Amino acid sequence: MPAEQTVSGAHPASVVTGYRIILPNDWEQIPLRHGTEGALRRILDKAFIHIPAGSPPDRVNVFKRELDRRLRATVARAQESNALDLYLPMRSTSDVNLGASIVVSETLLPRHRGQAGAHSEPTDVALHLLSQDGVVNADLSSGELDGALAVRREYVAESDSGKGADLASRRVEYIVAVPDDPNRWFAAAFSAVGGGDPRDELADALVEWFDAVMATLRWGR
Repeated sequence: MPAEQTVSGAHPASVVTGYRIILPNDWEQIPLRHGTEGALRRILDKAFIHIPAGSPPDRVNVFKRELDRRLRATVARAQESNALDLYLPMRSTSDVNLGASIVVSETLLPRHRGQAGAHSEPTDVALHLLSQDGVVNADLSSGELDGALAVRREYVAESDSGKGADLASRRVEYIVAVPDDPNRWFAAAFSAVGGGDPRDELADALVEWFDAVMATLRWGR
């Protein structure tokens, strides 16, 4: 499933205005700035269709309320960072699996002389952006995605119930320089709990899968 989105701001036709990644059909896209409610209703309605006929109404209502609450809480946390899009996987039963997610965002650096990034090398800017949250003991690497510099960070985030993270998770983040504009950066953050241990084989497989997804990144103009 190609997932496409327009990046914020008005730009000339020759400048990047969006991105495209390819995801399996069981992943749902939730835009976080426009059209959020419609996407939420579509996902919830799809999940509710698969409730077995004849299920006790009281249990059905509890299930619907809890699914709605969990999904909206996940969206709200993503919106706090002013992200562009949230992607969530669907189980074969069409229940929403919140054990993994992808959050896509855009960073706009100050354009004024003397501000961070004004005369820095792109790799230094990327590392600066990634270091702002204080994460330590992360694996860092760099390369290119669709012709643009990309810096990759991988680490394990411990559980933090205050932030809605009841389990530790494996995190992989890509921050990519948007072509033709040194002040714009694309970021994609993947999170997965694996089989309950963020360092287990399932988590390893999911990380490999996300790296393959990021290899499909293409810019829209």
